[in-house]
Amino acid sequence: MTRYGSPLPDKPSLDGLESKWSSFWGDADVHRFTRPGSRDAVFSIDTPPPTVSGSLHVGHVFSYTHTDIIARFQRMRGKHVFYPMGWDDNGLPTERRVQNYYGVRCDPSLPYDPEFTAPTPVTERTGKDKKAPAVSISRQNFVELCEKLTAEDELVFEELWRKLGLSVDWSMQYTTIGKEAQRVAQASFLRLVKRGEAYQSEAPTMWDVSFRTAVANAEVVEKELSGAYHRVAFRHGTDEVHIETTRPELLPACVALVAHPDDERYQSLVGQEVTSPLFGVRVPVVAHHAADPEKGSGIAMICTFGDATDVMWWRELKLPTRTVIGRDGRLLPMDFSELPTGDAAAAQGLYDQIVGKTVHSAREIIVEELRNTGSLVGEPRPTTRAVKFFEKGDKPLEVVSSRQWFIKTIEHREQLLARGADIDWHPAHMQSRYNDWVQGLNIDWLISRQRFFGVPFPLWYALDAAGQPDYGAPILPDESVLPIDPSSDCPPGFTEEQRDKPNGFTGEPDVMDTWATSSLSPQLASGWLSDPELFSQVYPMDLRPQGHDIIRTWLFTTVVRSHLESDTTPWKHAALSGWILDPDRKKMSKSQGNVVTPGHLLDEYGADAVRYWAASGRPGTDTAFDPQQMKIGRRLAMKLLNASKFVLSLPAPSTGAKATEPLDKAVLAKLAATVEDATKALEGFDYTSALDAIERFFWFFCDYYVELVKERSYGKGSEEGAESARVTLRHTLDIITRMFAPVLPYTAEETWSWTHESTVHLASWPTSADLWEAASGTRPELADAAASAIAAIRRAKSTAKVSMRAEVARAVVQAPAAVLDDVRLVASDIQAAGVVSDLDFQTTEGVELTVDVNLA
Repeated sequence: MTRYGSPLPDKPSLDGLESKWSSFWGDADVHRFTRPGSRDAVFSIDTPPPTVSGSLHVGHVFSYTHTDIIARFQRMRGKHVFYPMGWDDNGLPTERRVQNYYGVRCDPSLPYDPEFTAPTPVTERTGKDKKAPAVSISRQNFVELCEKLTAEDELVFEELWRKLGLSVDWSMQYTTIGKEAQRVAQASFLRLVKRGEAYQSEAPTMWDVSFRTAVANAEVVEKELSGAYHRVAFRHGTDEVHIETTRPELLPACVALVAHPDDERYQSLVGQEVTSPLFGVRVPVVAHHAADPEKGSGIAMICTFGDATDVMWWRELKLPTRTVIGRDGRLLPMDFSELPTGDAAAAQGLYDQIVGKTVHSAREIIVEELRNTGSLVGEPRPTTRAVKFFEKGDKPLEVVSSRQWFIKTIEHREQLLARGADIDWHPAHMQSRYNDWVQGLNIDWLISRQRFFGVPFPLWYALDAAGQPDYGAPILPDESVLPIDPSSDCPPGFTEEQRDKPNGFTGEPDVMDTWATSSLSPQLASGWLSDPELFSQVYPMDLRPQGHDIIRTWLFTTVVRSHLESDTTPWKHAALSGWILDPDRKKMSKSQGNVVTPGHLLDEYGADAVRYWAASGRPGTDTAFDPQQMKIGRRLAMKLLNASKFVLSLPAPSTGAKATEPLDKAVLAKLAATVEDATKALEGFDYTSALDAIERFFWFFCDYYVELVKERSYGKGSEEGAESARVTLRHTLDIITRMFAPVLPYTAEETWSWTHESTVHLASWPTSADLWEAASGTRPELADAAASAIAAIRRAKSTAKVSMRAEVARAVVQAPAAVLDDVRLVASDIQAAGVVSDLDFQTTEGVELTVDVNLA
């Protein structure tokens, strides 16, 4: 094993501790997972695989520190800690990173270029090259660029994680796009297909027009947008029926008007037809309880499709489909000769003016035509409304009909709620977010994406004589040949020459959503298909740490996969971290452009100080980014070094020495209570309360106890008293160091190395039983009384502006009788620490301890 130990320094310093001890931990395999042969001896963590798309920010540092504190604590409790690191390296964030970094875009129609070399990064270009347009490259070349850049980014991420002090077993890394990840994701998908839990369907889905891909409900966010209500007149005979809409460009897609069945204003219209303005298309008036009589005019257009409500009405009322918005967000061609309109030619002529236009441009044209024909009642009324966006997109989502793959979730709603109840949530109220999401499910989980860098769906389709695919009978491979890429591999019984030819085959072009592979992180990390022994020892896992904002995505989908594949919950505990907020109290995120990267913070304050700031953020609670807290953490780490130097510079107590003095025994009792509080908090994943308890005791130890027993520890008094002080100081420091180790791993390792022969991080976590025994017959309140007395004497000297070593001629301690009894037991230590010649006592009732001080 790599040599351990350091000499007691002349002047302790925090500088260089990260590189010194990080190297030692790696060389000595301190954090390596060893298989104990028993599941009970393992603590396994389903570590969040960070998205490899640029750089980590302080939000990552915040939450990953929380996980590491628990990992280090459990390791000191004697557990074999399974703590791998994954990299979430597929999906849209990676694609965008590659596009922006290299100045390229993917064009799947282009052939693969085996001689292609990576372009010069955009940031390194000069002159005309800097403004050169994006270069179009084939899908395979694009994927290779993604693989190249993610591999480079992962090395940078690993370096930062090591510097932060994450006690990860770096021999157990996994990715969500590598060959093993593809094999696991494809095998799981095939099993779901065979059991009928995964299916494909042509259905209306939310669509991002910028990325040209379908989007799942869990990836949708709402943003407030400015718009306008347009009051538009439909015709019913000689009468007008007014509707209000913020999307007049969808008039050509209108298939019905809808009102509430109890709305007396429109009951006589239900079952009849009205005529749409401009296009003259006859549409029915229908009734549905979801129509809101209080919204607008109380009667609304049903268009295919404006939003999810349109989809619901269309499905439940079995209405026709008139799709006008394409996957690029532009208006599609439409043949009005096939529609029930009085003047198809006029309608066609008007519609042809907006074909190919963006939604915004089409809206302007339609509104102007409505105004010119008198069908716009009044002028548009400005409003703001909640509009759905893809969480990574910058344009409103549209609803388009497309063929997609889904995993069944709605029919498993009750079982998924039961799975959530089987998990211990920290903090407990976070379970309600999970329950709310599951109870609100209205569509199965959409897992297909029309993108490039992702796990391919492992299937093909036979083509008929006309070259049309048979989507109802996909060709599935055997699990033994996985992973496969249907764009380059052939299905059994076919040859490459038959690809995309009549009576041949075609590969499934879509890839799996990134959550469809990330949701298998427990299986990826634990060797589900490749290492049955490991899988049996770590799964189901003990802990899922993550942010509260992805409960509906990563946490939920992982529960779904574990339920469907293993009929179990994926972990016993879920520990949720909050967001990091900027000075304006907004969430830090790359999309907001307000993130702070942690590199300079680690350089300026040190890893332990940054970890201290992170540990100060309570579980599940949003926390402000606060460098001031890092300064406090650095001060704490430095104080631990100096306090350790002082204690360890004293003569070592003799073998068998015990605490005999009342104050020393009281301190051990106080320490025992602290150990119990910190242990209970960490067992409940409450690292902040644990740190609070440890830190309070540590400052009591430094500010009061050390000062109270300093003279005695120097040998100024009886030898028995000196031995009692020295053994108490050493034993207390030993336990303090072990308790600080999960939060301040570098500082704790440094001070521990001055007197020990092996790492503090494999030392046992302290217990309270021996401390209570050593403190037998003494109460911790005695230590508090002594601290109060010496603090009062110090305040008097400070007020008088004299040295703390100035002599006190006489001091009178006033307190209730029970407190005075405690103070009398430690009178000699108070006199020595306060330089008090004469210490008297006066009983008072109902008054806190005070001290009257007469300076010499």
